[in-house]
Amino acid sequence: MLIHSVRTHRSADDFPRTEQLAYKIAEVAADPVPVPAECEAMVINRMIDNAAVCAASVLRRPVATARQQALTHRAQPGATVFGVDGGYSAEWAAWANGVAVRELDFHDTFLAAEYSHPGDNIPPLVAVAQQLGVRGADLIRGLATAYEIQIDLARGICLHEHKIDHVAHLGPSVAAGLGTMLRLDPETIYQSIGQALHLTTATRQSRKGSISSWKAFAPAHAAKVAIEAVDRAIRGEGSPAPIYEGEDGVIAWLLSGPEHTYEVPLPAPGEPKRAILDSYTKEHSAEYQSQAPIDLARRLRERIGDLEQIASIVLHTSHHTHVVIGTGSGDPQKFDPDASRETLDHSLPYIFAVALQDGSWHHERSYAPERAHRADTIELWHKISTVEDPEWTRRYHSTDPAEKAFGARAEVTLKSGEVISDELAVADAHPLGARPFGREQYVAKFTELAEGVVDATERQRFLDTVQRVGELKGGELGALNVRVAPEVLDKAPTIPSGIFR
Repeated sequence: MLIHSVRTHRSADDFPRTEQLAYKIAEVAADPVPVPAECEAMVINRMIDNAAVCAASVLRRPVATARQQALTHRAQPGATVFGVDGGYSAEWAAWANGVAVRELDFHDTFLAAEYSHPGDNIPPLVAVAQQLGVRGADLIRGLATAYEIQIDLARGICLHEHKIDHVAHLGPSVAAGLGTMLRLDPETIYQSIGQALHLTTATRQSRKGSISSWKAFAPAHAAKVAIEAVDRAIRGEGSPAPIYEGEDGVIAWLLSGPEHTYEVPLPAPGEPKRAILDSYTKEHSAEYQSQAPIDLARRLRERIGDLEQIASIVLHTSHHTHVVIGTGSGDPQKFDPDASRETLDHSLPYIFAVALQDGSWHHERSYAPERAHRADTIELWHKISTVEDPEWTRRYHSTDPAEKAFGARAEVTLKSGEVISDELAVADAHPLGARPFGREQYVAKFTELAEGVVDATERQRFLDTVQRVGELKGGELGALNVRVAPEVLDKAPTIPSGIFR
């Protein structure tokens, strides 16, 4: 890997285009390196993972809304919308499928200086590949690039400390991935990255306080914008530049300012794009930093026994966990039983209380209104707080995979004064966890979440197809869509007509 120093430059400086971060990303995207076999296998795993969570979310209101919007934009040959036959405009198919992937907060993650869900790259690249008749092998190459760029940006540039939403790294990664997949030249990719970044910087209010359904729409919007940016760049249109380093650019005014230098790692010329192997998926439908605490709660409940004995629980964890999903956020909504699912998903005290009581976690039952309103849950919930522990913060930011951790230490004080302590560094499903996810677990997740939504024959057809995606020819990628019976889709909420009809 090469480390690139990125800082603001004055307009009067002689700052060559080839030294700009957007151009360096474009050069990585245009580098025709092969995809290692283990990376191709992981791409397939994540495509299975995305299909699983799409099946689980297909009847939820935000997903139904996005789907109805997409279905008003027919195109031939077009791209596919999850669960539905027919061709639709690629950017709208990416929109609908992106919302379905993101709705339950149940797919893959990478955490470093910034948060990311790199599986958000899959819907836009698949949609464009379907519409343009791209080969499966080129789709895999594009996804390897998209994962690499989003993960490398997340390693080097923190957005959330300046209250910028993490999808600002997704726009450039989708543009870069499309550039690889479509075999575009560095100049075209560079222009599309600049446009995509310029149009996808937004505040983190979408993940603060009372969290709405926009949390699911935000990555899909960034992906849709990136597709349109690539289209304009292919047609010869330019972008604001230097987009990162400019005097009025992203670093100068949205991030740490003209005095700061960011260090961004990118693959060297000829170096394979392997970053996908550093990401990890979720066993539980909840914000990633709650994955290990859920597993910790399941383990602790046997030691505690009668939960009525609990006087207080303090979770010692990283700065990120404390201020984003813990009591360090200062959000009273995180203790509100009437809060939205999206808000409860970002409330570690709620999640830990339910996991401790139930010994399990479910993407629907654990968030049900009647579950959140249980009197004993509310009582326990209000006994739980978080504090930052510098050691957990250090481990969160460690670059050593064996040390990097997203867990917590729980100190449970009983009414008797006895203290029960335990800790867990990584989730059970993490590559270094007790039960790491492999192909078998991804397939099992898809099978479980698609049960009752997709019939058994269609489930098997999809699994057979996706596991040989690298062999699919141009025009065959429509087979990656999972069809849902119309009578199942009919159970989705009725969505009022809007502008698009």
